This record gives sequence, structure tokens and C-alpha cells, in this order.
Amino acid sequence: MRDTSGARQSVRVGAESRVAARSRFAVPYLELGSLQGTNGGSTLLVAGFPAEAFGTNCYVVATGPGEQCLVIDPGIGVVDQLDAVLAEHRLRPAAVLLTHGHLDHTFSVTPVCGARGITAYIHPDDREMLADPAKGLSTDLTALFGGRLEWSEPDDVAPLVDGAVLDIAGVALTVDHAPGHTRGSVLFRMPGDGAEPICFSGDVLFAGSIGRTDLPGGDMSAMRLSLRDKILTLEDETIVLPGHGPATTIGDERATNPFLRELRAAPHRGW
Repeated sequence: MRDTSGARQSVRVGAESRVAARSRFAVPYLELGSLQGTNGGSTLLVAGFPAEAFGTNCYVVATGPGEQCLVIDPGIGVVDQLDAVLAEHRLRPAAVLLTHGHLDHTFSVTPVCGARGITAYIHPDDREMLADPAKGLSTDLTALFGGRLEWSEPDDVAPLVDGAVLDIAGVALTVDHAPGHTRGSVLFRMPGDGAEPICFSGDVLFAGSIGRTDLPGGDMSAMRLSLRDKILTLEDETIVLPGHGPATTIGDERATNPFLRELRAAPHRGW
């Protein structure tokens, strides 16, 4: 769990003050954090807040206020908070994107999609968890939810393909398959085009840590490959918006994250 207490916060990122704004944004999320950057030269609005349970970060991405938007990882108990963010920025969801299939990231996907008739996107390797969330739970969590979880999957589910560029609601994101935390974990990347690139890292990379690999479908060897091939290849100035905890940058993680430092120091040994 992360510290998410505090007052409302809003952060705007402009070309003339990106460094200062980045340092303001790279702090634990408060009631609401938002930033503006660019998306292919146009304005970009990103808002994020933690869910009531497990502190899962839910994000909203749009080309600007009053537009359609993407919702990323609507977790447990986020519907009211999400509605407040949408109302504040006058946004209309066009799709839900899931970084992976764990219940703390998908719990509200069906009500969010169902209320608006929109599509949920998930990698095929995690698709089964939308039908049966218990497939991704530990024994303890299965016991916690077992028998008490009323669940239905969204009516419309579409696959995320490695390397594909999604262009929805005017927002272009590249999908990077990054297994390890789950078999179907992905990153969503947005180019900088004059501002810092953005990476929604799900539970692959956190500030100072990485996602656990001891749950069903987890694989530490696969995680190391994902970190090496999908994370360490990103530019240092890339802003990382993770599935839990504060924002960070690739440069900060490359320098201080013990898991990335270990990878950089290890010999390649044939791969």
C-alpha cells in the first residue's frame, strides 16, 4: 500500500517548464493528480487517482477537456472517483485499457464499459482473468473473495497486440507486451514530440521496485527480459505512471532502482 493521503493536487506540464513540473508530478498521488503534455503535437490531458483498495492507480487520458478519453485500469471502488474526474474535465470515455488482468486493476471494468457501451482492451494471455478473476489470485486472496464476488465480464472485449499502435479518441499509444507479473502484462507508451514521453507501466515497474512474480502466471525470468528489453530501452526522460504508487522517470529508475541496477550489472550470458 502507498500513502495517498493529502489535499487535491493539479499539475500542468508545458514546454517551458517541463523539468520543474516533472519534479512536482513525481510525488505520491493525492486526491487527484493531472498533467498536460503533447500527443503528436497536440495537447494531452492525463489525470490519475488511487483506488480505494490496494491503491491501484486509475488513469484518464484525453486530448483535452471536453473530449473523449481513455480509462486505464479501473480498479476496486473507483466508479465515483472516476465520475468526478470525468465531470471535472467534461470527458466522455471511449474505451477502457487494461495493463493486465489482476482484479485490483479490472474490478470496475464492466460497470465502466457497460454504462457507456464501450470496449475493454486486454492482452489475450490475460483474457481468461476477465472471465474468472480467481485465475490470477493467490490462495489468500481467493479465500478473501471466494464465494462473495459477483462478477461478469464486459460485453465487448478486444485484444491488445504487441507493437500495435492504438489510436482511440485522438490518443495514440503503443502497446508493449511485457510479461513477468502476469503472462499478459503490457505497457502503454506515448511519444514525447517535444515533451517527455509517457509510459503507463502497470505492475511491471514502480518507483524503486517492480511487480511481484509469485502469483499465478508470474515468471521472474520473463520479468527480467521485459525489464531489459522493454523498460531499459526507454529514454531517461520518459515519465513512468505505474499501477501503484508515485510517478517516476526511467532515468531515476535506471540510476536507483535495485532491480534495474542488477540487470545492468549482470552479464548477458547468451541473451
